[in-house]
This record gives sequence, structure tokens and C-alpha cells, in this order.
Amino acid sequence: MRFSFFGAYDPEYPRNAVIRKGLRANGADVRDVRVAKGLKFWARYPLLAGRYRRDVDIIFVPEFRQKDVPLAALLRRLSDTRLVFDPLAARFETKIVDWGRKPASSPSAWWNRRIDRAAFALADLILADTTSHKDYYCAEYGLDPAKVDVLPLGYDDDLFSPAETGSALGEPPRRTFNVLFYGSFLPLHGVDIIVDAAKIVARKDPSVRFKLIGSGQTLERARAAASNATAVEFSGWRPMNEIPRAIAAADVCLGIFGRTDKARRVVPHKVFQSLGMRKPVVTARTPAAEEIFRHRETILLCDEPLEETLAAAVLELKHDSGLREGIARRGFGLVKECYSAKAIGRMLISLVVNRFGTG
Repeated sequence: MRFSFFGAYDPEYPRNAVIRKGLRANGADVRDVRVAKGLKFWARYPLLAGRYRRDVDIIFVPEFRQKDVPLAALLRRLSDTRLVFDPLAARFETKIVDWGRKPASSPSAWWNRRIDRAAFALADLILADTTSHKDYYCAEYGLDPAKVDVLPLGYDDDLFSPAETGSALGEPPRRTFNVLFYGSFLPLHGVDIIVDAAKIVARKDPSVRFKLIGSGQTLERARAAASNATAVEFSGWRPMNEIPRAIAAADVCLGIFGRTDKARRVVPHKVFQSLGMRKPVVTARTPAAEEIFRHRETILLCDEPLEETLAAAVLELKHDSGLREGIARRGFGLVKECYSAKAIGRMLISLVVNRFGTG
């Protein structure tokens, strides 16, 4: 099967990097038809059209590339192929609802919704990372549910694999218990809630340390909230190839705790990646998380009030090594079997074959 990944996408972004790797692991021919991000459409479109080759079965437009779908749809009509769009998130959902950059009644909101609607209409198949996200697309844009299939995020199991611990290497045991969050500090991440939980934990057990890696929209607000919290360490952005080392040094890894609607629909990369390194993960209880994981079996889920339940979860995991190790072991087994790159690639090929009969 021949796939053409198409658009001004980031080849290192985990979503499409995992899919491309997984497709190749399952014997698919994957071609990158890509231009640099930031080019205006009048410069981008001719370059993409010139690099496209018709002898493919699927044109695949990766995450966030709504504006490249119209050209892909035109090229599809000129060749015997199908168009699959993997938005990962709608522009309106991200820029207007989650980030809150403009009011929902603004011209910008109208324009972003229009771009989403056009991209969804032109694709033969739309992918959603969770059933909750599929339901949102269908309700918000009037899509036929039969046009949308679910393909979970997954993770790169070569990059994120279990590492030897310091104690296994003969080093003395640490005196601190390390909790890790990493990400782009989006509203859906709920970093302010993590900081508030860290303050609660510090009052009960000062040996617990929270390390927050990354930067983004809510960073300064989180720094201000943590100004007197000695248990919280902010570490700037790190390249993806350094993240596994940070995970390996952690005792517990955190998912997301935002109270936005989008937070309820997604399971972020960090959850799969951390479990892929056999680390226990704590995240907010959401419909999306419960699609994939089981509380106290493969993950630890927090209910409201999130600050208090997150603090309680961290302390429980610190003092209950059996629970901590059991969640890490079972969570790792689940993601390794069902959400590795090869498993995601196999899932996508199956979806395409079942829908289009391409093989």
C-alpha cells in the first residue's frame, strides 16, 4: 500500500512520526511530499503540487494542516486515490475554544470554523484520536459518523522504552520522590492545578519534588503561582530526544488536568510515552482517558477537586510501591501491545482496507 504524506507538516511531530514509522513497519510504501512550515499558500501550493506523484493509494494530510486539504483534494481528483485527513484538533476548537485567543462571535472564530468545515467536507476519511473527539467533530460540524474513524495517538516504542534505574546500576537510592510533567503548557494541560497539588504535597511530605519541563501559554501564570513553592522546579523546553532521560529519572509521570472541554476529549502523547517507559501515570478522569485505560489497573485517574486528588494520588503512589509498580507494569503491557508504532500502523492499514478496499 502506498501513502503520500502531504503538506507543510512537521515530520518530527509525534503523531505523524509514529504513523509513518508504523506504516513502514507493516510494509507500506510511505512518501513525504512536504514543504517547510510558514510558507503562504500561493508559495506552498505550487511546490507541493510539483512534488506530488500520482502512483499512490492514499494522500494523507497530517495534523493541523487543514489549509493543505483543498490542494490534496484537487490532486486526488486527478489520480485514482483517496484522501485521508488526520486533523488531531479542529482549528476552531484549539484557537478559539481552548486557547481563548478570540471570542466565539469574532470574525476569526468564523474563519477558523469555515476552514475546518471545508477540510472535513473534502476528505474521504477523517481520523480522530479518541471516540470523544470523533463525537465532537460530528456534533460541531454535522459530519456523518461513518466518515470518521478512531486512530489513537500511540507512541514511538524505540525512543520511549523502559530504562535501567539508578538503583539497578548500583547507585545509592535517591532521597527524593520525583514527579514529572512535560509539555507545551497549554490550557488543557492544567499546569496551575499541578502547582497547587505540589503545594499540598509539600506540606505533607517535603521529600516529593515536581519537575515541569517545557514552555508555552500558561508558563508565566504557573511560575507566579509557584513563586513560594520550593518543591516545584521549572525546566525550559527540551528536544524530544532528551525527554526519555527525564522520564527515566521520574518515579511518577503526569498527564493532563485542564478543565477545558478539549481536555476531556484527548489522551496526550505524554501518557503513552511515559507508560511506554514503564512509569506509572496520573491524569484527570475524562471520557477519553476511560476509553483506553482502567483506573488503578493501567493508570491512576483523578476526580474533582483535581488539586486535592492529584496530591493524594502522588502521596499514595509514593507510599504504595505495589500499586506504583503494578500500574507501571500493566500500563506498559497495554501500550506496548496495542499502541506501539507498529500497532498504530497496522490499525490504520486495516481502517483503510476496510473502508476503501485498497491493498
